[in-house]
Amino acid sequence: MRDPFVRARTVSARCFDAHFRSAYLASYALTDPIVLDALNAAECRGVAIRIVLDPRERHDFVKLGDLSDTVRIKRGGPFMHLKAYEIDGAVLRTGSANFSTSGENAQDNDLIVIRDAVAAIKFEAHFERMWEAAQAMIEFAPAINALEPR
Repeated sequence: MRDPFVRARTVSARCFDAHFRSAYLASYALTDPIVLDALNAAECRGVAIRIVLDPRERHDFVKLGDLSDTVRIKRGGPFMHLKAYEIDGAVLRTGSANFSTSGENAQDNDLIVIRDAVAAIKFEAHFERMWEAAQAMIEFAPAINALEPR
C-alpha cells in the first residue's frame, strides 16, 4: 500500500522527473524550489512545459526565468485558484496544496492524482482557454522587475 500522506512536492517532482512529452500547469502560487527545479529539468529534456499563473500571488520569477517563454500570467477576472497539472493527456494532478514551501510544510492539504484520459483532456481544454487569454510572463511588470539585473 502506498503512503496516503506522501508529500505533494514529492509527487510533483517524481511526475516531472518521469519520461513524458508535455505538462500543462495552472497555479495560484508557484514558489516551491523542488517543483521549479523539476520543471526546469523537464524542459531541458525537451518536455513541452506550459504554465499559467495568477497575477496577484507571489511566484519565483527568477527560477522561472529559463521557462519564461512557456509561462503566462492570467489577465484579471476571477482568481486563478487552481493547483493542478496535466501530463501527456493521461494524468491529472489536483488538490488544495499550492506549489509553495508553506503549502507543503505549514498547511493541511489534499492531493489527488487521477490517471484518466477523459479527466486530463477536460483539464487541458480548460487550460488552453486560460493560456490563450493570458499575458506572456516577459510582459508582466513583476516578472520584468525580478529578472532585471541590479
